[in-house]
Amino acid sequence: MQLLHYIKSYTNLSEKGIKNTVELLNEDCTIPFISRYRKERTGNLDEVQMGEIVKFKEQFEALEKRKKAILKSLEEQDVLTYELKLKVQKTSNLISLEDIYLPFKKKRKTKAETARNNGLEPLAKIIMSQNANDIESIALKYLSAVKTVEEALEGARHIISEWINERTDIRNNLRYQLERYATINTKVIKTKKDDEKAQKFEAYFDWSESLNKIPSHRLLAILRAEKEGFIRVKIEIDNHRALTKIEDRIIRSNNVCADQLELAIDDAYKRLLFPAISNEILSQAKEKADESAILVFAKNLKQLLLGAPLGEKTILAIDPGFRSGCKLVCLDAQGNLTHNETIYPHAPQNDSIGAIKKINSLVDAYKIEAIAIGNGTASRETEQLIRKIRFNTDVQVFVVSEAGASIYSASKIARDEFPNYDVTVRGAISIGRRLADPLAELVKIDAKSIGVGQYQHDVDQTKLKQSLDTVVESCVNTIGVNINTASESLLSYVSGIGPKLAENIVTYRDKNGAFISRKDIKKVTRLGNKAFEQGAGFLRIKNAKNPLDDSAVHPESYAIVTKMAKDEQKKVEELIGNSETLKKIKLEKYVSSTVGLPTLTDIISELEKPGIDPRETAKVFTFNQNIRTINDVKEGQLLPGIINNITNFGCFVDIGIKESGLIHISNLSDTFVKDVNAIVSLHQQIIVKVLEVDVARKRIQLKLHK
Repeated sequence: MQLLHYIKSYTNLSEKGIKNTVELLNEDCTIPFISRYRKERTGNLDEVQMGEIVKFKEQFEALEKRKKAILKSLEEQDVLTYELKLKVQKTSNLISLEDIYLPFKKKRKTKAETARNNGLEPLAKIIMSQNANDIESIALKYLSAVKTVEEALEGARHIISEWINERTDIRNNLRYQLERYATINTKVIKTKKDDEKAQKFEAYFDWSESLNKIPSHRLLAILRAEKEGFIRVKIEIDNHRALTKIEDRIIRSNNVCADQLELAIDDAYKRLLFPAISNEILSQAKEKADESAILVFAKNLKQLLLGAPLGEKTILAIDPGFRSGCKLVCLDAQGNLTHNETIYPHAPQNDSIGAIKKINSLVDAYKIEAIAIGNGTASRETEQLIRKIRFNTDVQVFVVSEAGASIYSASKIARDEFPNYDVTVRGAISIGRRLADPLAELVKIDAKSIGVGQYQHDVDQTKLKQSLDTVVESCVNTIGVNINTASESLLSYVSGIGPKLAENIVTYRDKNGAFISRKDIKKVTRLGNKAFEQGAGFLRIKNAKNPLDDSAVHPESYAIVTKMAKDEQKKVEELIGNSETLKKIKLEKYVSSTVGLPTLTDIISELEKPGIDPRETAKVFTFNQNIRTINDVKEGQLLPGIINNITNFGCFVDIGIKESGLIHISNLSDTFVKDVNAIVSLHQQIIVKVLEVDVARKRIQLKLHK
């Protein structure tokens, strides 16, 4: 099977687009680069479509690798016929491939193998032929290695059971039944029923649901409950129906052989077929649930990373606390630490007057434009304190998510950035920098620690990492990176750069000062032509001699822009931002064998607004100041909130207390909602209506208020 045909059968994309994308990928081009700068070759495919091509390319390569291994094994066993080789080569999925290989697979010592060693295979063949009427008399001839007729017949049945298990048609029919009719059933383990940790799984103590209809989050919850030892899980179908289907394929007589075959079929089904195929089907269901959960996490992460930045402002960041105090840090407009200290406005010290004086003086001394307050312990109390202060200038106050800040503050990245400060100072710095630029700061944290997914620790960790890394890479390259200020972490996600070149860029910058042109990037150790081609368009240089160096126009297209400017009798810098002139340019004049209208259209769009940040600007938000704990929340209240997590079954909303409220998908709209992301987005500021408050279980049910 050809790679292009395989990918096309799954994606329905154009053959030309697939072919050229695969070629570019094989040339070590990245998806961000291909989708942005090679639109002519791909037919304008986007990053999602290219991601699908990558996914099925990897699947195909894994299939081909397995085929080679199987063919080699069959050859070594001297059982590879022309027909068998053709069958293996034509197979288009791993499950069918493994079914073909099953009869030849080296097994641990089985009951069937023991029976063969006892010379009972001829007896098994006689029973399968279904022509004998006195099978017990025939079995007497096979008592050399076994003592009784029943032992001989049992051994023969074990061989027949293995034959039945290895039949592709029978396995596929059982798969069909399990895929369509299987239910997943759970029972609580009685000794664990009253365990405190088991209570969150109480709904699944006695549960039954169709396996092909169960939502991904519920399946993952059930499997976690089983893993933690609170419940038992069984996959079930109508066994009588399944056995009848197998009997109809095998039994064609009405004699004593049929009786033996019924016993063999029952044994094959219960001991071999059902355990293997039901595990396979459950594994596939888990894989689909993983994909769904990973997709939810990826969508949330993208929205979080592309969250509204405040921009280059002087910021006072506060990591709130009670007994240990509130850690204060002052950051300049570039995010550099200029001052840090601790105040103790809350219990047990209660020095609110001293804290207010200190904050006021720092705001004046460091010309603070915004205050960022972490949303953890003592956040509401600290926010209320800040809002009491009358500043001499207009200071915006923001509450910022602390999710993952503690992971960052103890990390090697944080230690390298601030070797002379402890974790509390680093945590406060991270809070302030998150307000200024969420993307630049969050890339330093393992995405799994940010806490915007569902069951992220239960899904395939390799697939999760690949997906999240792809999201981060996409976001970083969508926004672009200032090469002179970006951290090593941020640079490592730029197309074609990676961790080692990012380290080399920072080393060069520290030694030689700021880059003054994109050409200088080539001076970085080991940054060759390929890396430059892949990354240059995403790296920005502010105040460069060539204004295009601070745009998404790729250096390979500078000559085109220069020609456009010359034709319009203007300098390049006079062309930038000049919408009137840009709209008059006839793009067809600049089409060549390598540059088409898609690229030229992108160039004009970029020249209109070079290097513009597509993200919104951060907005001030205030929680209801009368709501401090769950005890203050009452049914019927309308409250302001911020969406802090999105799942397939709804979204969680921060209403300013420790417990987030849940808007179930059914409460997002008065009409049917299939996709939560179609209604709301992460960090969206909304008004919610309180439907129910369960103080004991610390649960709040909400409804989106229009």
